[in-house]
Amino acid sequence: MNIKEKAIKSFFMENPVTGLLLGLCPTLATTTSAENGIGMGLATTFVLLSSNVVVSLLRNVIPNRVRIPAYIVVIATFVTIVDMSMQATLYQLHKTLGLFIPLIVVNCIILGRAEAFASKNTVWHSFLDGLFMGLGFTFSLFILGSVREILGSGAWLGIRLIPESWNTILVFVLAPGAFLSLGFILIGMERLSRLFERGK
Repeated sequence: MNIKEKAIKSFFMENPVTGLLLGLCPTLATTTSAENGIGMGLATTFVLLSSNVVVSLLRNVIPNRVRIPAYIVVIATFVTIVDMSMQATLYQLHKTLGLFIPLIVVNCIILGRAEAFASKNTVWHSFLDGLFMGLGFTFSLFILGSVREILGSGAWLGIRLIPESWNTILVFVLAPGAFLSLGFILIGMERLSRLFERGK
């Protein structure tokens, strides 16, 4: 599979959120704005990419019976790096995302890719898998956060799009709005993936 095909599959057919329905807890909880979605997505991408590379490098060294605990130690190391770096440089975003940064350790996308892909493939292929799966995840969080921010608060990335005198749909910044938004995005992504399938 070439890089273009891998990118298309990761963004559409095998997108962690809209294609595989994985990692929905941070997806629904942290996407009250586009900025939060990007922050959570990029933090997860860094951990996914880094852990994929390390697991691939150590795939012939880690004994089979302790592979899952070993993967979790690798993932937790990179989550700690992300957590401390964000706390030092992006404190407000770190404060907003809160507990969901440390919870990247148990994100099923990361452990799933380590077990299903990185432990069986070369470093280069594992790097590409982590990069594109992470960017696909970030893309989904950004879209979901954008929809919720625009409809719920009338702004996008700090820019007001809807006049303050107009009523916004407050439910979109609350938990039910996350489910509604994700539902409509899933419908849209399903139709897009069908178009890509037909175009092959």
